Amino acid sequence: MRRLSTNLGFGVLFLAFMLAGPYLGLYPVFLMKLLCFALFACAFNLMIGFVGLLSFGHAAFFGMAAYVTGHAMLVWALPPLLSILLGVLVGAALGLGFGLLAIRRQGIYFAMITLALAQMVYFFALQAPFTYGEDGIQGIPRGTLFGLLDLNETMNLYYLVLAIFAVGFLVIYRIVHSPFGEVLKAIRENEQRVISLGYDVNLFKLAAFTLSAGLTGLAGATKAIVFQAATLTDVHWQMSGEVILMTLLGGMGTIWGPVVGSAVIVTLQNYLAGFGSWVTVVTGAIFVVCVLTFRRGMVGELVHLLRPRPRVEPEPKPAERAGEAD
Repeated sequence: MRRLSTNLGFGVLFLAFMLAGPYLGLYPVFLMKLLCFALFACAFNLMIGFVGLLSFGHAAFFGMAAYVTGHAMLVWALPPLLSILLGVLVGAALGLGFGLLAIRRQGIYFAMITLALAQMVYFFALQAPFTYGEDGIQGIPRGTLFGLLDLNETMNLYYLVLAIFAVGFLVIYRIVHSPFGEVLKAIRENEQRVISLGYDVNLFKLAAFTLSAGLTGLAGATKAIVFQAATLTDVHWQMSGEVILMTLLGGMGTIWGPVVGSAVIVTLQNYLAGFGSWVTVVTGAIFVVCVLTFRRGMVGELVHLLRPRPRVEPEPKPAERAGEAD
């Protein structure tokens, strides 16, 4: 109950901030970018934080979902929600394919296999005709929602993105706090014991990887509509590095850590843009300081401080012990 009330408190504060943000002078497009990357980081955290597998290939799901959603809206003239759903399915399908090849490996071997597969997707995006190579897909129309709400109106789009984030976040929360999620956390802590209990560990890891890829696709598809573009940057390995940075900074294995980490990184990238290439140096320096200061991540340290400590009874004095003996 304490954990539920803490998460609910964080959720209410975050929702209130996001609803009030545009009216407090924050640029809605900046907030939408934050929401897209927060969902991306939460989906990635499902693997590294709750299964214990480091993937360097999540940019492939993010970028390809953006490409497919952009193509569906620009060329096929599909409605926004259907295009986003198509992007989610493509991300999940790629995740299933990656998982079937990589899930039997662990540690650095798993990370390297996912990186190699992601690079294959990157070069596919570079050569495929529907991605338009280095130019990417530009001018993606935003369309209308149910034929009623014009998504070219910034606030209409903002509330849609906020709703998509809320749905994705609640799905991740439910996965983590379900019996399925408990098995994932047990695999993270002691895989051999879970195998000895009769669970098909590889099947659970494959399911988690596919879910993570699908939710990453949801973030990428939403981002394509927000910025009306899908480019090679979305599918490049550096995008995988960014989401790793966000998750570690906020606190992997926590529910709200990736959200906080993505907010910090996106804010730095936007408000330090005037420094040019020095943004990367400044971000790296802040990351080093935070890692040395907050070993569990920013939210991880906060959760650790708020966790109730077991009461330690003082040891009886020698005289009291003698009295008890008598």
